[in-house]
Amino acid sequence: MKKSIFLLYLFVVTLNFSCAQQSENQVNTPSEETFSAELFIDELQIPWGMAFLPDGSMLITEKAGTLLHFKNGKKTTISNVPAVYTRGQGGFLDIVPHPDFSNNGWIYFTYASEEGEGKGGHTALMRAKIRDNSLYDKELLYKASPNTTKGQHFGSRITFDNAGYLYFSIGERGARDVNPQDITKDGGKIYRLNDDGSIPEDNPFVGRDGAKEAIYSYGHRNPQGLVTHPETGEIWTHEHGPKGGDEINIIEKGANYGWPIITYGINYSGTPITDKTEMEGMMQPIHYWVPSIAPSGMAFVTSDKYKGWKGSLLAGSLSFQYLERLTLDGNKVTNREKLLSDMGRVRDVRQGPDGLIYVAIEGKGIYKLVPKS
Repeated sequence: MKKSIFLLYLFVVTLNFSCAQQSENQVNTPSEETFSAELFIDELQIPWGMAFLPDGSMLITEKAGTLLHFKNGKKTTISNVPAVYTRGQGGFLDIVPHPDFSNNGWIYFTYASEEGEGKGGHTALMRAKIRDNSLYDKELLYKASPNTTKGQHFGSRITFDNAGYLYFSIGERGARDVNPQDITKDGGKIYRLNDDGSIPEDNPFVGRDGAKEAIYSYGHRNPQGLVTHPETGEIWTHEHGPKGGDEINIIEKGANYGWPIITYGINYSGTPITDKTEMEGMMQPIHYWVPSIAPSGMAFVTSDKYKGWKGSLLAGSLSFQYLERLTLDGNKVTNREKLLSDMGRVRDVRQGPDGLIYVAIEGKGIYKLVPKS
């Protein structure tokens, strides 16, 4: 009898998720693509992050622990990078230049590190400069603790807001019932720092007993998209759900995004995590995916290079191996479009200084989307 009640409950929960998302989560394939995908940088294994420098060259992190500089058609390996803990989803992660890079030369990157307390590793944030194809003036700005040998949910993406604050994400490291809801613990959080690594005085948990004062928001699972909205200046993120329930969120100061107390996903085994999809005091996503697409990389389109794309949001899909373009009406997703179908696991997407879109695909390299005339 108990088994029958459980199965009925599971059916109802799954049906509710499916019905709620049926229209919103239909992804369309364009009748004809208005661009061609040209291989821009070849022979990359897992190009986790990429960043353009003011001279048009590009920095690329390879998850296995390599930092590359691509300039004038040539890849150069940057030496003196920190030791990278490569386990499961951990490795060399995101990279961005300082907004005033032309004057100060700082680059910022996240990676899994064994430094600190305990066996295993956890996500770290470092800044450094490049000279003669080598990092120098390296400064470790944040290191999450304690280390763990678990291989999942390191995050991690980085963005600067319009006021110059630095935001970065760390996943909950597979400890869903411990880390994301506890502000005294790292993991399952979005963090905010000054560009030198110090903690802003107006961070929401400054002065709170035992709190990790770098935390800006909490209750996240594994955010692998983090961007600053080009018009509003808001911080947008997307994060991996479990089986279903990937989310797009707009980050607010001190807000709780609910994981794992509320979610639109279920366990990979098919059993429920919770019977709640919303709760007072917890933020709702502006969009969620059922089924999960496993989103990685995130970019707003601000250029006029692609007809009808300006204002769209781009997100890579690891599980279904395509690039998704989401049409927005304010904060509402009104249409989803599948691009680069079956090209491979899309790890990152960026708009270049030339206004073109660049897409990092595992096992292949970085593609440039060239508009058709």
